[in-house]
Amino acid sequence: MEMTKGEGNPPYELEELLQVADRNIEIKKGSYLFQEGQPAKEMYIILSGKVQISKMNAEGSELCLRLCQRNDIVGELTLFTQLPKYIFNAKVIEDGEVAAIRIPELEAAFFKNSKLAYEFLKWMNDHIRRTMTKFRDLVLHGKKGALYSTLIRLSNSYGIVKDDGIHITISLTNQDLANFCGTARESVSRMLTELRAKGIISITRKRFIIHDIHYLKDEIDCENCPVEYCNID
Repeated sequence: MEMTKGEGNPPYELEELLQVADRNIEIKKGSYLFQEGQPAKEMYIILSGKVQISKMNAEGSELCLRLCQRNDIVGELTLFTQLPKYIFNAKVIEDGEVAAIRIPELEAAFFKNSKLAYEFLKWMNDHIRRTMTKFRDLVLHGKKGALYSTLIRLSNSYGIVKDDGIHITISLTNQDLANFCGTARESVSRMLTELRAKGIISITRKRFIIHDIHYLKDEIDCENCPVEYCNID
């Protein structure tokens, strides 16, 4: 049973947005679509590949906020602002292609097409709700809660249910997880070791299998939010 999102044809609002797109850009692993502080000129729709959205703190530590894939939008927080600048980093972690939409053209399209503006506003509202639930888990449940929440979200976005558990289909290092949790790699390594000892998870070649998702949910008093909000994207 596949649990991943982002498959199929793009929804109506993305079809409309793609008509406004100025150009398509090939993206290569390790490059950046944009970096924090750069003047914002374009918003992007991911057509293929994966892009990681992150924020750097004053000490230079990285907090990963989203792992975006096909049909996801990045750079949207620069709309309708004076002298917009990107507030996050968008790093390509898998080769692919994006459609670039110039911000002035997109803003003009919203004024002309009220249905498009309405659908985009709905998408932004869902995006904000997802972000708020992530911050809730990071702030209220401490390091353990942040890790358990991240594993649950990864299972919803990139999990395949098999007889022995939920297989997360992307490769992740302990540092990757630490970045999603906003904590040190050593702390994540220790907590993962404890979970493996209890048989809750197993790890093979940087691929995670969650054998007992209910344990993770019970430990953080999971509210069983809809998958649309409880994901890593």
